[in-house]
Amino acid sequence: MSTAAQLDANRANAQLSTGPKTPEGKQKVSHNAVKNGLTGATVLLPCDDSALYELHVSNTVAIWAPATHREQFLVQSIADTDWRLQRIPALESGILALGRLQHADLFQDHPEPLRATLLDAYILETKARELRNLHLQERRLRSQREKDLAELHQIQKERLKRREEQLNAAAHMCERYGENGHDFNPSAFGFEFSIEEIEERLGLWEGKRIGCDYPEQFGKYIHAKLLKEERLGLLKEAA
Repeated sequence: MSTAAQLDANRANAQLSTGPKTPEGKQKVSHNAVKNGLTGATVLLPCDDSALYELHVSNTVAIWAPATHREQFLVQSIADTDWRLQRIPALESGILALGRLQHADLFQDHPEPLRATLLDAYILETKARELRNLHLQERRLRSQREKDLAELHQIQKERLKRREEQLNAAAHMCERYGENGHDFNPSAFGFEFSIEEIEERLGLWEGKRIGCDYPEQFGKYIHAKLLKEERLGLLKEAA
């Protein structure tokens, strides 16, 4: 999620971007106006609702649940790209609406709806450069989003696979220790799982072994509970 400092930086960047000073520069920007908010480092524009942006980022984070720095970076990038993509329909509508206002006096000698058709065609022709640029930026943003999503899917898949392997290893060790009547301490072997998580995995295996229709629920709410009671009993006896 973006911090308050990041939001302030976005606003500061937007205020500093005052644009070109020369007539030539201003003319160039006028042709590229639809780029505003679609490129560059600034995500929030002065007219944007920062609270709505924060909610958007929070929802994206909740969906992907990033667990590493790289995952957090990718999720933030996806959220920002989506935010920019949401601007495009409004920008396109704005270009066309502005064209209708600028050229409202054209084709007055033609009846409706022919006049409206001619006016729209004229606007599409005169605003072709702005619309092409807008669609180019949309393709660029969608390509970036697909790239970020592909990498995020891959690294989360690999992370979850490693976690499963480590959890299974911890469960096997716990099982062996239990068979020998010893208490098992996961952290002593470098595991970051709680003993409850490990007992839940053992319960899942037992549920599958006995052919339970719902092995996950059996493991979590029945077998793991029995293992916990047994473990606590062993701890009391050792004390």
